Amino acid sequence: MSNNSPVIRHALNTRRTDDFAKWYQEVISAADLAEESGVRGCMVIKPWGYGIWERIQRLMDDRIKAAGVQNTYFPIFIPLANFEREADHVEGFAKEMAVVTHHRLIADEKGGLIPDPDAKLEEPLVVRPTSETIIGDAMARWVQSWRDLPLMLNQWANVVRWEMRTRMFLRTSEFLWQEGHTAHATREEALEETHRALEMYRACAEEDLALPVIAGEKPENERFPGADETWSIEAMMQDGKALQAGTSHYLGTSFASAAGIQYQDREGTQQLCHTTSWGTSTRLVGGVIMTHGDDDGLRVPPRIAPYQVVILPMLRDKPEDEAVLAYCEEVRARLATQSSLGGPIRVLLDKTPGKASAKRWDWVRKGAPVIIEVGPRDMDGGKVALLRRDQLWTVETGKPAMDFVDREAFVAQAPALLEDIQTTLYAQAAERRDANITRGITEWEAVVSHFKDGGKYPGWIEVEWSKPTGAALEKVVERLKTLQLTIRNVPRDADPASGSCIFTGEPAVERILVARAY
Repeated sequence: MSNNSPVIRHALNTRRTDDFAKWYQEVISAADLAEESGVRGCMVIKPWGYGIWERIQRLMDDRIKAAGVQNTYFPIFIPLANFEREADHVEGFAKEMAVVTHHRLIADEKGGLIPDPDAKLEEPLVVRPTSETIIGDAMARWVQSWRDLPLMLNQWANVVRWEMRTRMFLRTSEFLWQEGHTAHATREEALEETHRALEMYRACAEEDLALPVIAGEKPENERFPGADETWSIEAMMQDGKALQAGTSHYLGTSFASAAGIQYQDREGTQQLCHTTSWGTSTRLVGGVIMTHGDDDGLRVPPRIAPYQVVILPMLRDKPEDEAVLAYCEEVRARLATQSSLGGPIRVLLDKTPGKASAKRWDWVRKGAPVIIEVGPRDMDGGKVALLRRDQLWTVETGKPAMDFVDREAFVAQAPALLEDIQTTLYAQAAERRDANITRGITEWEAVVSHFKDGGKYPGWIEVEWSKPTGAALEKVVERLKTLQLTIRNVPRDADPASGSCIFTGEPAVERILVARAY
């Protein structure tokens, strides 16, 4: 940009490149997504934020049901004894568990409330951090014969994991999620389901959220507690950090053994089931913010936008206001009969009081994909003023890129316009991700240099390694911690290993992604 180029006055006070963490919090506030609840680590999700989650939920639920998985619901309280049966599992979640120990309160001497000592529970109840143990009990009751398999369940629920450092949507003590749990006759069938769920997450992230991800297996130290294998999808945020956007676990027979999930096979022999679990959560909303947001607020991919088109009538308390509203209502009604991205166009005619320009910037910050303004002159000329949220500014003038288009042409082209915005957001994110994955690093010193001297946003690196286990892996993990790095996954589509492990010097067997992460 030349020195004579106009200065663009963005809608947010904080720039992503100045303070990404502060920018993230400002987007959540300015886009009216969520707010603090008064309880540490818990948030109130406001209508626009919940509307985005609702769209993600609906689209993913369709994918879940299409695979033959049935929705169900299990209690939020789980007996502590359930966790004690699976040692690795309880160890993995012990530090995060919220526990209920009493069932009644009484007044104290100062007029406050305290747990009644006489109302102590015989057995403490854990507030659900995940449901493998309680769903395992049900599976043990419901599975008797090979005819009962596969048993494929999912629930949409809230979970509680007592986090010390919280950030809205990304890491909260309570969050919303879905968790799938399945039981199978064989290891092969369970692994097939593990990979089906992973592929479902990849497709949902990329096709619905416009969120490019890399699918792969987690290393031994990053496995879900008690699992034989854990697979993940990893997305790159605009600050170069990784976000684990979904996980799928092959649990082997350990949970089945602990819960007694077994079946009689065709020969009449009792066999343990092979089980899986898979889940993703409201942190996807955080991923959308950090992937697609800009210095003017959020940009919501049309597939998950509660409203894809927002119409703003320019009302002036004059006689022509009624005609402008009627004109806008006709545009709304005709748009609603159009279909785009798998369903009818979701359109809002915003009749709330206020100046159109002020309302425009509210919707810009919220990230509505298409914003339409209509005033008396537009009505008289049979036009609408169109603003694409993904192409907000005219760089030459420093003003919003408002395009005055024929109303009939806009209505006809709206489906293709939304599809183009969806594609554009994905392409921008994929280009940014691919440009910030560094390959060809062969020595640890180069890793240190990359992350210490590689600028503010060093992105990810892909390196070769020998897949060490046990104590050798622990040494690798500790070395990575000195740079605040973690192994994200082993990309399933990576090139074959061809050199030496940068950690051990031994022949490499696969390639891994290493990054700082949320």
